[in-house]
Amino acid sequence: MSTTAPSTERNGYTSWLLAPGVFWMILFLVAPIMMIVYVSFWTQTTFAINSTLTLDSWKNFFSSEAYVGALWTTLRLWLIVLALTFIIGYPAALFVGLLVKSKTVSTVLLVLCVIPFWTSFLIRVLAWRPMLGKEGAINIILQELGLIDSPIEVLLFSELSVIIGMTQIYVVFMVGPIAFMLGRIDRNIIEAARDLGAGFGRIFWKIIFPLSLPGVVVGAIFVSVMVLGEFATSGALSGRKVNLLGNIIVTQVGSLKWAMASVVGVILTILLGIVVAGFLRIVDLKSEL
Repeated sequence: MSTTAPSTERNGYTSWLLAPGVFWMILFLVAPIMMIVYVSFWTQTTFAINSTLTLDSWKNFFSSEAYVGALWTTLRLWLIVLALTFIIGYPAALFVGLLVKSKTVSTVLLVLCVIPFWTSFLIRVLAWRPMLGKEGAINIILQELGLIDSPIEVLLFSELSVIIGMTQIYVVFMVGPIAFMLGRIDRNIIEAARDLGAGFGRIFWKIIFPLSLPGVVVGAIFVSVMVLGEFATSGALSGRKVNLLGNIIVTQVGSLKWAMASVVGVILTILLGIVVAGFLRIVDLKSEL
């Protein structure tokens, strides 16, 4: 009996099922990105913009110390925040996902991690101001303990304050995926390793960390996407002293300089694509999740 007809029929059903998703992606993802790329080559003057194609906006970006400096600042803060969220988030995820034996307690702890998201993002950012200011809670506590004689001014309106704010806001996106992967580890494997005489360090590096690596990659992608596109945290906590690519986009759009805003948007999109592609090469998420 020929199987050509049923196979063709299945392919037809598959195409119809995929059509809405493909149409949605083209309309709301591919088309807007292509439009941004197109607008980035428009001619921008001080008070107007026209569709005459030119490389002037691209040349202006890479010839400007302020714009290139914002690019390097964005990359530097991304790497720092990514490292800090991993350093802080992994032990927390290890405790919640593996060391806590009760699933109920583990779930409660994860919910507690998400509680800050019940409030507005802007409120969570601005809440750091009374904490980090010269007369803020941290400086008061340190002075009361006798650890410092005068307030630490660098805690607010600096790169440090932006790093602190971003790390606190985004660390939960590292904790969640890692805790999920750690919770899937069969504890019998760990017990077997202990019975064979392996210490915690060897068990961690040979069993626990490799099996949790997909969660680390997912968390790193989440954190990277949000940090690289950040503008609100730096604007609120740095007093506009820290200029990121996201801040440039907001400023250029506010000044109706669509071409330059599109240039920065394209650069940021390419950067995000490279970062995500790099993380996806570390582990095959399709087979692991």
